[in-house]
Amino acid sequence: MTLQKTAPVAEIAALIGQELGVSEWFLVDQPRIDQFADATADFNSIHVDPEAARAWGLEGTIAHGFLTLSMILKLQEGLVPIPDNLTSGYNYGLEKVRFLSPVPCGKRIRGRFTLSDFREKEPGAWRTTVDTLIEIEGQEKPALSCQWLSVIYVPVN
Repeated sequence: MTLQKTAPVAEIAALIGQELGVSEWFLVDQPRIDQFADATADFNSIHVDPEAARAWGLEGTIAHGFLTLSMILKLQEGLVPIPDNLTSGYNYGLEKVRFLSPVPCGKRIRGRFTLSDFREKEPGAWRTTVDTLIEIEGQEKPALSCQWLSVIYVPVN
């Protein structure tokens, strides 16, 4: 397990506009796709049945778009900093989510993260916007892009 990167609020704010990092590659295999199908009750054949997927003109099954999206938390580990005096935080939402290319089963993905905004909404509450790109190994076109929003709380001095 990778430890989360921490920094003082002022240092995080100074990173606006900068790439925070690129994750390691992460394999998206059929057992993971099947587990996601089980968890979400989405058993569309393009995800769980290789023969049916080929009948649709695919080389094999593809990952659910929402599976790819959900991997943001795993892929950002150790890259997206949080305040060193964080008391709590939560996902606030996603904006401009675009599923650009399917992730074929057996391919690896990675995340590329850029801090686009970090502002204090109210004393001690900061909203973070991280531009996120999920890339597919060996493909020029990424799997998805989005803006990932979170709110974090730090003690007010």
